[in-house]
Amino acid sequence: MADIMDIIKGRDPREREFHQAVSEVIESVKPVLDQNPIYRQAKIPERLVEPERVIMFRIPWADDQGNVQVNRGFRIEMNSALGPYKGGLRFHPSVNLGILKFLAFEQVFKNALTTLPMGGGKGGSDFDPKGKSDNEVMRFCQSFMSELFRHIGPDTDVPAGDIGVGAREIGYLFGMYKKLRNEFTGVLTGKGLNWGGSLIRPEATGYGSVYFAAEMLSTRNETLDGKTCIVSGSGNVAQFTMEKLIELGAKVVTLSDSAGYIFDESGIDSEKLEYIKVLKNVRRGRVTEYADKYSSAIYTPVDPALDHNPLWNHKAECAFPSATQNEINARDAQNLIDNGVMLVSEGANMPTMPDGIDIFKDHKILYGPGKAANAGGVSVSGLEMTQNSMRLAWTREEVDNRLKLIMKTIHSTCVDAAEQYGVPGNYEAGANIAGFVKVVDAMLDQGLV
Repeated sequence: MADIMDIIKGRDPREREFHQAVSEVIESVKPVLDQNPIYRQAKIPERLVEPERVIMFRIPWADDQGNVQVNRGFRIEMNSALGPYKGGLRFHPSVNLGILKFLAFEQVFKNALTTLPMGGGKGGSDFDPKGKSDNEVMRFCQSFMSELFRHIGPDTDVPAGDIGVGAREIGYLFGMYKKLRNEFTGVLTGKGLNWGGSLIRPEATGYGSVYFAAEMLSTRNETLDGKTCIVSGSGNVAQFTMEKLIELGAKVVTLSDSAGYIFDESGIDSEKLEYIKVLKNVRRGRVTEYADKYSSAIYTPVDPALDHNPLWNHKAECAFPSATQNEINARDAQNLIDNGVMLVSEGANMPTMPDGIDIFKDHKILYGPGKAANAGGVSVSGLEMTQNSMRLAWTREEVDNRLKLIMKTIHSTCVDAAEQYGVPGNYEAGANIAGFVKVVDAMLDQGLV
């Protein structure tokens, strides 16, 4: 399938993350394409890599000093073969078209694995919420939604949160959508619990990655109880990954942000985790403050001169990359193996670079790729959509049980697909194949559209 890669690299040469995501999937599904010539005849690979729609727009807004600022907004509506476009909004200075296309492409297959009727999309802006007042964030969100509202809806495209878009931002976005459309519909997920949100939604991605890890360990008759775990990130996904790991008896020893990481050999317990939640969610502080409070912790700032991340160089059995894309390179992967890691479950989207993935597969560790392991977030977003449509709210226990069942189903789907196509134990190939087949069969059923 080198011809597909040549096409997209020639057409969009600077979109490296998108090239990486496409290459991984295309490589995995070669056996499927070989056994089903109709897919190539119908130009399925060429159609999959092109978004159905790309929306770009300017976002003018006024800061607290009355100065006009201008950011760029995006929505990538990648594929709607299985249902309305579904995927998060990311507000971060690194946001560009290539990163959002990679995220939207991954979202298509991730959503297919959930068994829920959702297509794939992604969006966001290069706006940075850090350091902004609540009023500045509100004005930005209102300007952003004043354009986006034309392109979304409960049966068309249902955005959610992502990096930089939490409960505060979702509230401002929904309020503006409601004002502009004069309707109260489930067009955004991640809403407040008292106005249409779902229990377990904030926890879902982190919990889901841990549930997926537990399913992988069960294939070797092991559990998370007593395992030492390395977690990256300190945002929503990392916090609830740590929470579920602690609940299941594991010992978490790291967390990080963009400035550095802490290593706490004594372990991050529930009390320390509550401090982290206040630090990051309320005070919007930095993880270096954790080391100031707890003498057992060592803080290491980011060193741009290093060709690896020292966070991944500690003794542990399990790793949960929960920060951002491409945070584990080949050297990091080898350090994890050398330090005894037997399982990697990705809470972030594509956090491991291709040469790192090759090392994991060569050593036959349990490797859960993001499109499977972190599908819990979008799964509960789908459950929120269902609750909104039915005008009801399920209990915390009911949503959590549904999440566990979905993650268990995703695990078995990956295992079965990998075995069917001759790569048993390869969760990456299994996830790609299972998601691909479901999406492209629906595309064929719906004709050339």
